[in-house]
Amino acid sequence: MEEARKTARPLHLRLEVTDSLYMPELPAGVIFRQVPPPGQHVKKNRRIELTVNSLLPRQVSVPSLVGFSLRQAKAELASHGLKLGRLIYVPDLATNNVLEQMYQGQPLPAGAPINIYSAIDLKLGMAPGHELAYIPMLTGKSLEAALDIISDHSLNIGSIKYDGTVLTAADTLAARVFSQSPDFSHQPAYPLGTSIHLVLTINPDLLIPRDITITEEDL
Repeated sequence: MEEARKTARPLHLRLEVTDSLYMPELPAGVIFRQVPPPGQHVKKNRRIELTVNSLLPRQVSVPSLVGFSLRQAKAELASHGLKLGRLIYVPDLATNNVLEQMYQGQPLPAGAPINIYSAIDLKLGMAPGHELAYIPMLTGKSLEAALDIISDHSLNIGSIKYDGTVLTAADTLAARVFSQSPDFSHQPAYPLGTSIHLVLTINPDLLIPRDITITEEDL
């Protein structure tokens, strides 16, 4: 804010913080939105409305997820401003039925206050005969899309890396998956909860999907 005031002072502009949000990926107190936007011509003494990143995250109430399906739990977490964390599978009668919700390895009771955007781990059921998962094809997907697909396949995210073409924050947002491990599988061959490791790029030549050969065993 002090840097912004120094810039605005000789231009005879008035700065006013009108809103604040908590974005964990940004430094506390940084400006990430302004009205009018940059580049627009305004009169002297014009008020510039700013939205800044909060110094502290606001807290939300933890929802009750026990008994939900994985898909229902994901939607409920998102509606409370929370993220899906690790998927932990244990033997049970129903696959992907939420048995327990946890945070940092400890049980997390419904109604407890927690910082917004926290990642909530789920202990999920795994029925006999349903212990294996397909590995989806993620080439060309954004990180956000890949994370969603991975959890929809009852898998976990592993390491996330970027190649040498990704240099700026804008590059990070534009990057797409070009390498994954384990690789795509036609058949359910990996245990539920397997971690998928990703490498992303902005090089379009690396984002061409590979030809996939289907064998008789896959039919």
